[in-house]
Amino acid sequence: MRKIPFHYGLIIVATGTLCNLACIGLGRFTLGMLLPSMAGSLNLTYSQMGIIGTMNFVGYLAAVLVSGFLEARLGAVRLIFAALILVGSSMLLLGLVKSFLFAVLLYTLTGVGSGAANVPTMGIVTRWFTRQKRGRASGYVVIGSGFAIVLSGRLVPFINSVMGAEGWRTSWFAIGAAVLVIAFICAVLLRNRPEDMGLSPVGDKTCMNGPLKASSNPVNVYTETAIHHLGIIYFIFGCTYVIYATFIITTLVKEMGFTEHQAGGMWTIVGFLSLFSGPLFGGLSDRMGRRAGLIAVFSLQTISYLLAALGLRGIPIYISMCFFGITAWSVPSIMAAAVGDYVGTEGMFKAFGFITFIFGIGQIIGPFVAGLLAETSGSFSGSFLVAGILAAAAVYLSFRLKRRQNGGLED
Repeated sequence: MRKIPFHYGLIIVATGTLCNLACIGLGRFTLGMLLPSMAGSLNLTYSQMGIIGTMNFVGYLAAVLVSGFLEARLGAVRLIFAALILVGSSMLLLGLVKSFLFAVLLYTLTGVGSGAANVPTMGIVTRWFTRQKRGRASGYVVIGSGFAIVLSGRLVPFINSVMGAEGWRTSWFAIGAAVLVIAFICAVLLRNRPEDMGLSPVGDKTCMNGPLKASSNPVNVYTETAIHHLGIIYFIFGCTYVIYATFIITTLVKEMGFTEHQAGGMWTIVGFLSLFSGPLFGGLSDRMGRRAGLIAVFSLQTISYLLAALGLRGIPIYISMCFFGITAWSVPSIMAAAVGDYVGTEGMFKAFGFITFIFGIGQIIGPFVAGLLAETSGSFSGSFLVAGILAAAAVYLSFRLKRRQNGGLED
């Protein structure tokens, strides 16, 4: 391989961002833009819309359960490639659906691919960066979701304006094809660990070509209290952010009277702001600690959800969406860094997979409960109120995290 004038870890981050854009951004957050037109075409109820989102997370959760097993046998890069192929293929088929059940099945498979690609991607990044650098590095990876929001906020309304009521099908075709292209890019550029290239992690100034160091303090991730504490916080994030991301566009269009074009423009702003969320709060956690970063994020998200619960047009909803955007992808980046701090690079896949499993349960519960509440009340205001209360609880739980002398966290 020809020498490059910078550390290969930067290519890992850039490729990881593309992977995140594909598996999480396009795989999940374009649904919010597509749901209103899909619902109209397929005659979906609020509860059915919630079920579609929920089953995506069921698939995601199932993949997380086996991702550690598959990574150990296939390697992270091969697993990511296969998972993205599944995501892209299922999206192409979503453009052909004629029924609610077929949509649920295919979007569940999209969730399987998303989970199987996301966990190993975050694990690779922690291997390529030292503790002092991995919060910001993980933050740059997760902004791929922000790019996806910007893209969907512009692309979906444009395609619908050209193609009409069935334009959402063309959107699925375009998005699925993009994911397949990204799958091959990841297969070419990603590397499992820096030692495969004779390198040490970015930020390691003592040994530029030395091997990675295993954790000097191995822990059992399934019994460690601090990992459980992080998992509960991650569960709350999964439950709350997915309610907002899945249903805010539907709320704007069906309850507040915004046009799809206006809602798409607002969603694009959220996506643009979210580009700063991971690096901003991931970097904050590198400097001030993971606890401080989590407290800041959940405080802003509490305000965001409670303002959305008011159901008012104008300044409240704009502030709500801005606060959500600026914090959107910060928690996964902080969690990946915190787990890596605590268990070391060699225990990262198992520990991050474990808390991501807990996070996935929250993602399943969130849209399902939100859909039922909206079906009962005729509005998503109650769902956003519940999200705000839970986010406030996460502020308290984050405050309860304590530092360890080795840089990790304990409660």
